[in-house]
Amino acid sequence: MRVTPAASRALRHGHPWLFEGAITKQSFAGVAGDLAVIFDKKRCFLAIGLYDPDSPIRVRILHAGKPVLINRQWFQDKIATASAVRCPLRTQPVSRRTTGCRLIHGENDGLPGLILDRYENTLVLKLYTPAWVPHLHDILPALPAADRVILRLSRALTSKPERLYGLEEGMIVSGSALDGHVMFWENGLRFEAEPILGHKTGFYFDQRDNRARVEKLAGGKDVLNVFSYTGGFSVYAARGGARRVMSVDTSAAALAVATRNWNHNQQVPAVANSVHTTLAADAFETLARMAEQGRHFDMVILDPPAFAHKRKHLAKALSAYRRLAVLGINVLRKGGTLVQASCSSRVSADDFFDQINRGATEAGRSLVEIERTGHAVDHPISYPEGAYLKCLFAKVL
Repeated sequence: MRVTPAASRALRHGHPWLFEGAITKQSFAGVAGDLAVIFDKKRCFLAIGLYDPDSPIRVRILHAGKPVLINRQWFQDKIATASAVRCPLRTQPVSRRTTGCRLIHGENDGLPGLILDRYENTLVLKLYTPAWVPHLHDILPALPAADRVILRLSRALTSKPERLYGLEEGMIVSGSALDGHVMFWENGLRFEAEPILGHKTGFYFDQRDNRARVEKLAGGKDVLNVFSYTGGFSVYAARGGARRVMSVDTSAAALAVATRNWNHNQQVPAVANSVHTTLAADAFETLARMAEQGRHFDMVILDPPAFAHKRKHLAKALSAYRRLAVLGINVLRKGGTLVQASCSSRVSADDFFDQINRGATEAGRSLVEIERTGHAVDHPISYPEGAYLKCLFAKVL
């Protein structure tokens, strides 16, 4: 197929997607998973990728530049290269032992639409396009050794089962069956996750470094962890010396896991000496009610789900981040620490941080920024849209 000059430039600069509207000529109709070869207007080779006739992202680019043969060996080499990026996690001292991480970060590791997470001896493979289905016979043998490989599918895939050729959400595609949850280490802390039923693949590895930053700042503090999910930030805060930690989430099931994760780390004296409570409730309503009641904390962590899945949601998302900042700041003591994150890729870092500062002004408080952070090492970024995670650490006066 041939593409527009603008698309040619984007592909030459490493962009991983070719959109439907950028195709000027297509030699023949294809099916999901076909290898699409892309040429510029001079019929020079540009790239090769996975074709999906039903997606606005018509081709997900595997390779650009000079022609290559895409086969099992190519996939093995690509996965090995991705694994090398994670070396710092494998070489940590025993006290910071980490056996849970992201091994393949989709587009950013050159395998667009494919995610692979490791939970000790369990691998979770998540697909975001049916174009990967015909290539699983090459992908699965190339994966690291594990007891099992669990398949997770995006909502777009589960809504069209006819494109999956018998594959199902949560099925074991390799290895032994899973009885319940999985256990893994992260920076010397023990966690459990539900890789079949949990959000994403069961845990949010992208926040690992930010959890470690919370640990360093939590000493002697009363901590409120909102949108806590299974309590990752809460356990880190406790090991950092927090006096009390409250985890708030709408999901009672997630909070039950948060309690178990707390209990999994009772061998750590600081965790055993800290007090953990949970509250299943709406975050916005809870923060407003706490402010009315005069309840205050020394640290507030706000890590909500994505507020902007589409461009049309952007204005509403920015307003929600500002409102959330106001509510969080209203329950912070003077000199307290605000930790607020966004995982909305459509929200730029500048806009996100600006909304937090506006929220502080609206709340009649001032911020002293400590640090602006992004992704952990196992979530590398290779193109602008891939930089979805933003987090602000700030002192509130």
